Amino acid sequence: MKKSLFPLTMGGFGIGMTEFVMMGILPDIANSLNISIPVAGHLISAYALGVVLGAPILVGIAGNYPPKKILLGLMAMFTFCNALSSFAPNYEIMMITRLLSGLPHGAFFGVGAVVASRLAGRGKEAQAISMMFAGLTIANIIGVPLGTYIGHTMSWRITFLIIAVVGLITMGGIYKLLPEMPVVGESNIRKDLKLFSYAEPWLILGITAIGTGGLFAWFSYIAPLLTEVAGFQSSQITYILVLAGVGMAVGNLLSGWVADRISPIKATALFLALMVVCLLVVYVVSPFKIPLLIMTFMTGAISFSLGAPIQILMIRASNGSDMLASSVSQAGFNIGNALGAYLGGLPIAAGLGYASPQWVGAIMAFAGCLLAIAVYYRQRSVKHYELIAE
Repeated sequence: MKKSLFPLTMGGFGIGMTEFVMMGILPDIANSLNISIPVAGHLISAYALGVVLGAPILVGIAGNYPPKKILLGLMAMFTFCNALSSFAPNYEIMMITRLLSGLPHGAFFGVGAVVASRLAGRGKEAQAISMMFAGLTIANIIGVPLGTYIGHTMSWRITFLIIAVVGLITMGGIYKLLPEMPVVGESNIRKDLKLFSYAEPWLILGITAIGTGGLFAWFSYIAPLLTEVAGFQSSQITYILVLAGVGMAVGNLLSGWVADRISPIKATALFLALMVVCLLVVYVVSPFKIPLLIMTFMTGAISFSLGAPIQILMIRASNGSDMLASSVSQAGFNIGNALGAYLGGLPIAAGLGYASPQWVGAIMAFAGCLLAIAVYYRQRSVKHYELIAE
């Protein structure tokens, strides 16, 4: 890995930790702030809302600044807001700090993806972007279990202070290791918003929100699936989540290699089709411990294989608004998070059991796959007409 990509990986680690550790320390926060767990769950929604709002707004505001300065500013905001979360005296202040902590998430990954693609060698753009997303997967292997353990045994406030320290380290890495890059073209909100006048970015956003919703329909309810259906002990869940995290890391690295060789749109369609298969197999083997462990690893690997190719797709469809487009795709992932969790919960509420969200996830992944196929044929048609014009 190029050392210049290290700050992007470190930033991905910090962002992944603050996003996913909430699921592990939610009971501790609820108890400390004297609220119920369902009410504490709104803190997760507040962060996701911050991602959706912050991605286009912050990139639109900062678009005319050099990428290095934008990343420094975003990580400074991330660090400050997570530090504030550690001192939040009540639920209302915590809601505000979680919303603010989510604002730089999408913008950092969006700008970081553009920077990584510029730093990459020719034909290796997806691999470079996957190194940034590797931070997310490492967070699920190391950061989230560690933060959860500290939250349980010491204080959840210390967990957020550690996240703030990761932010400071990332800022130092950006300052020292990331090269200066010129602003490409002149950016303004009116020009960048023309991105949404084209069909392809909307189709890719649909792939992201609907297709990746399949991942979250599975992952949101993995704990009750493991305990209530497969019969694992609750004390074993942390270790199984680490297994899923290792799968995510492997899949993320594989995705960049595949996308650079068969094209991002083919890789996206392939991985979504494989996700359909994985989720259906999870449903079938869910009562059996060993097969379910194998599929937990496999499903984690396939689900995180979508990040790099989708980012490349959106950048190439941006018509010059690459930072905004890349950031908007991160908002799409968080819409997928909300959709997958909500729709996956409906069959459980209807009494169909904790394995039933796999069917919802498979349907969402299949719909995303169909959209990817539509984009593939649309791109082929455009290339065909371009050849005729020449």
